[in-house]
Amino acid sequence: MAPGSFPILFITATRIGDAVLSSGLIKRLHDEIPQASFTIVAGPVAAPLFSEVPNLDEVIVFAKAKDGRHWFDLWRRVRKRHWGLVVDMRGSGVSRFLSAKRRAIYHRGSGAPAHKVLEAARVLRIEDDPAPPHIFTSPTIEAYADELTAGSGPILALAPAANWVGKTWPLERFSQVAIRLLRDRGASLENGRLMVLGGRGEANLGRDLKEVVRRGQLIDIAGKVDLLTAYACLKRARLFIGNDSGTMHLAAAAGIPTLGLFGPSDERLYGPWGAAARTVRGTKSFEQIQQLDPRLNQEMCHMMDLGVEPVLRTAEQLLTDTETADA
Repeated sequence: MAPGSFPILFITATRIGDAVLSSGLIKRLHDEIPQASFTIVAGPVAAPLFSEVPNLDEVIVFAKAKDGRHWFDLWRRVRKRHWGLVVDMRGSGVSRFLSAKRRAIYHRGSGAPAHKVLEAARVLRIEDDPAPPHIFTSPTIEAYADELTAGSGPILALAPAANWVGKTWPLERFSQVAIRLLRDRGASLENGRLMVLGGRGEANLGRDLKEVVRRGQLIDIAGKVDLLTAYACLKRARLFIGNDSGTMHLAAAAGIPTLGLFGPSDERLYGPWGAAARTVRGTKSFEQIQQLDPRLNQEMCHMMDLGVEPVLRTAEQLLTDTETADA
């Protein structure tokens, strides 16, 4: 830690999506506190998102233990520093026992329910000017993304996976939408390319969708690149369509037109953030789905009532709405 720096401990979420939604707070602190240095605490899956944060002292990978000792382990690692600011998005007890000039702690249930970006803004009391999600990369990562996406034609990015089968729109419907957008005569993205994204266990997605586009027009990075590279690649896409997932939030953070497909999650709280973000759901409201599956944990797909046509119409309208910005 450099002399005269203002050390900030930022405890963020375990899941990628939640971590992305509060990531703008780091950007805001970086911009407004010139001496800020950062120690980021994140779950194993989300931790790589923060490896390029400027003035980074450390990323602490926070892995849960069944007996709860992970909190004690974290306290032992951070207790000896005197922090300028502790931002705790987990609302944990650890942050209350650290030496700090200031604390900003998330309190569950404080205030009316709101989008998670607005909830994050409450922590720093910036509700009137919420910080949009922001992920830092590096010139090396951006150059690699240029290589991976090199070619001609607009890119349609698809993320057909989710962390639970209940949120997963059928793959064949993703395929139908992609064909209509990329291959139909006069289609919105005619002669465009398809980018397929997914996690480590989803490397088969590209193979399953390879027939959607002609030879040489598939950018298959599902399970093949790290999070920051995937994010950098998303910046180069013309449109993203995907289930409610961490990848959807990365797409919105990248600033590209983003269409999130929703069923058993509430788009009012978890929808993609930004002026170029839209959501679509089937005939059932979130509350109706919750009545069928109160704990939202049954091994059943809650996305079957969302047809191809509503997704296609919303996607085409989003492309039209963003034509000027894209030009």
